[in-house]
Amino acid sequence: MTLTEDGVGPGMPAAPRPRLGDKPLTVVSPKSNILQRVVAIWRYRELLVAMTRKELKVQYKDSVLGFLWSMLNPLVGMLVYFFVFQIVLKAGIPRFAIFLMAGSLAWNFFMASVSGACGSIVGNAGIVKKVAFPREIPVLAQLGSNAVQFGFQSLVLIGFMIGFWNGPAVAYLPLLIPALLAIALLAAALGLFLAAVNVRLRDMQHLLAVALQVWFWATPIVYQYERIAGAVQKSHQTVYHVLFFFYRLNPMTPVVLTFQRALYGATSPIGAGGKPVSILPNQAGIWWYLSQLLIVIGVSLLLLFGAMHVFGRREGSFADEL
Repeated sequence: MTLTEDGVGPGMPAAPRPRLGDKPLTVVSPKSNILQRVVAIWRYRELLVAMTRKELKVQYKDSVLGFLWSMLNPLVGMLVYFFVFQIVLKAGIPRFAIFLMAGSLAWNFFMASVSGACGSIVGNAGIVKKVAFPREIPVLAQLGSNAVQFGFQSLVLIGFMIGFWNGPAVAYLPLLIPALLAIALLAAALGLFLAAVNVRLRDMQHLLAVALQVWFWATPIVYQYERIAGAVQKSHQTVYHVLFFFYRLNPMTPVVLTFQRALYGATSPIGAGGKPVSILPNQAGIWWYLSQLLIVIGVSLLLLFGAMHVFGRREGSFADEL
């Protein structure tokens, strides 16, 4: 007797497909087609919103202050840095609190998104192993929840700007839109890649914490960019120019500089001694900042495509490794 592909002969009833209860089994297999993955994420956008809300609620569950912690945490950190660098070390940067918070605002959004995304698949192991949905959703939910907290932290900065009578550079404020886009794309790319790797190598979260500490100090947040750039320009040693080249490859540097230029406002404010203090690139205009941001956005898009490909290849083994 000749059997068909279903393993039955002519006239024989087809074998029933495997079912779990009343629902057919859904096999999660890796898909490398990025367009299909994007479409799937869009179809599950309501789940993305729901998981974003869940992340926000879980983070402040049974907390008396609730979302106020989103503003208190960066506020306390800012006060500590302000005391150390402005009071103890005499950094000499006018309105240092505004300068620090402008850079910290961008960094905190990026750092929290990448850190949360790294452990998002492991943290949602129960639903990942039982329910069929785009596995990118938990990663993107971390980005969404931190975007909400970014909004609360922005209110703290606005309050300090009013208190210090520090007006923003209005012409540079539109640059915050591509700067935020750059943060989101870069955080999504790194988050997807790290989340996929962290399922197998659980040390990745600890390594990331160390790497982010180094990355923080490699970004001009608590010190002025021009101090580094000016010292390198005056130096004739090749090693310093090589190190500065790699320093400028930091994708968060132009993002932080944009936030500082738009919100802090001044490039060379007058210091306590009556002399201007070089803080931001003096000769850089709007187009310089925009070109730097576009480069970061372009590189982040390439990294995001690569991360989605790696994530798709690793997705099929998540259930076995969780």
